[in-house]
Amino acid sequence: MAVIAVVGGPGAPGATTTALALLLAWPLQPGRRVLLVECDPDGGAVLAGALEGRVEAVYGLRNLAVADRRGLLAQALWEQLIDLSPEGGADRLLLPGLTDPTQAPGLAYTWEPLMEVLHGLEQQGYDVILDLGRSGATGTSAVLARRADVVAATVRTTLRGLSAVRPRLAALAEDLATAGTGADALGLLLVTEGPYSGAEVAREFGLPVLGQLPHAVRTARVLSDGGDITDRRFIRSELMRTARSAADEVQLLVRRRRQRLAPSAAPAQVAAAPTAEGEPSGYPPQAAQPPQQPSPSSPSFGQPPQHGAPPVITTGPVAPLAGLAPQPAAPAPFPAHVQPQHVQPPQHVQPPQQARPPKHAAPSPHVRPEQHVQPQQYVQPQQSPGAPQQYGQPQPVQPQPYAQPAHPQPAHPQPYAQPPQPHGQAPQQQPHVTYGEVLRAR
Repeated sequence: MAVIAVVGGPGAPGATTTALALLLAWPLQPGRRVLLVECDPDGGAVLAGALEGRVEAVYGLRNLAVADRRGLLAQALWEQLIDLSPEGGADRLLLPGLTDPTQAPGLAYTWEPLMEVLHGLEQQGYDVILDLGRSGATGTSAVLARRADVVAATVRTTLRGLSAVRPRLAALAEDLATAGTGADALGLLLVTEGPYSGAEVAREFGLPVLGQLPHAVRTARVLSDGGDITDRRFIRSELMRTARSAADEVQLLVRRRRQRLAPSAAPAQVAAAPTAEGEPSGYPPQAAQPPQQPSPSSPSFGQPPQHGAPPVITTGPVAPLAGLAPQPAAPAPFPAHVQPQHVQPPQHVQPPQQARPPKHAAPSPHVRPEQHVQPQQYVQPQQSPGAPQQYGQPQPVQPQPYAQPAHPQPAHPQPYAQPPQPHGQAPQQQPHVTYGEVLRAR
C-alpha cells in the first residue's frame, strides 16, 4: 500500500499509542502484511509499554546501523522483527526502536537507505507505519517524513495541545512542500479530549482530519502500558473502531495523492486493485492470494489465542516472504513420447460423378483426364509342358475402365483380355495401358 508516518508534538499527544492502534486495526487483504517501525530518536516505548518488558531489548533499530555499514541492511531487517498479531500469523510485525537516545547519532547515515528498503517492501505485500514520535520529523531523520506517502500528526483537541502543535505543523508543512512530496501529504489524527470539534480544528489549521480517536483512558492503557489485545471488549471498543475508520481515510488519501503525482499510471493501478470497501487502491496490482500460513520457524504459530492471556509475541527472525502464496508454475512442455506430430490436413476428395454416355465414339482429346492410375497387371504363372491344368485357383478380376450405362453402348475391344496361350509358351507381356478417360459433368 504505502508508507505512513505518524508524528507527535509537545505535551505527549499519544503518537505511539495511535501508531499501535493503526497497526492492530489496519485492514489487510489476503497476502498483505503491515509493519510498525519505531523511528523515534528519543527511544522506543513498545518493549517496555505494550509488551510489558517480556521481550529482551536485543532486537531493534540499533542493530540496523551496524548492518548498514556492512552492506547487510536488507538482510538484517528480517532478523529484528517481532510478531504482534493476536493470532500469531506474522501479519502484524514490529521493529522495536532505540533503547537509548544516545544511539540516534549512529543512525544519521542509515535513515536514507532504510527508507529505500521500506519502500521496496510494498512489492512484497507490506504496508509500513512509522512512529516518528515528537522529534522524528526533524534533523537527520527528516527524510522519513519527506518520503512518506502520508504524514499523520496526532493532536489533542485541547487549547494547550492545539497551541503547542501550531508552530510544529507550520514548519512541517513548509518542509514537505520544499523538500518532500508536497504539503498535501499532511493530515490530522485528533484525540477528542477537549471541546473543539474536528471541523473547527480543520478550518483553523487548514489541514484535513483523517480520524478522531476518543479519549478512552482505559482502552488506551492497553496499548501504552500493556494488556490483553485479544479481549473481545478491547477489539470492539470505540478506540479500535475509530482506528479502523482512520486507517480507511489514510488509504484514501494515499490513493488521491498517487493519482495526482502519477496521473498517467494511477488510473490503471486504481482499476486493478480494489480495497476491502470496494474502492480502488493505488498500489500496483497483484494477483489474489490465499490466506497466509504461519511460519514453521515459530513455535507459537498455529495456536489459537487464549482470552485473558498475554498476547502472542514471537521474536525474530521473520522470513521476508513467509506465508506468501507461491506463483503458479508455468505449464510443463509435452514429453518427448507424447509430442504432437504435424498432421497434413486431409485432401478434398470429390464425390464420384455419374458417367454420362459419350456423344462421340471416342472421348474428346480436349477434355482433361482425371488422375491416371496404373492398374496392376496379372501375369499367369508359367507351367511346364505336359503338366495338367490346375483348376480351383482364384483368377484376378480385371478392372473395368468405364462404368456400364443403362442403355446399350457400342462394343469396344477389351484392352486387358488375355488370349489363350498354347502350352509350352510363355504369356506375352501386355503393353502399358492406362485407364480410360472419364468425362467431367457438364
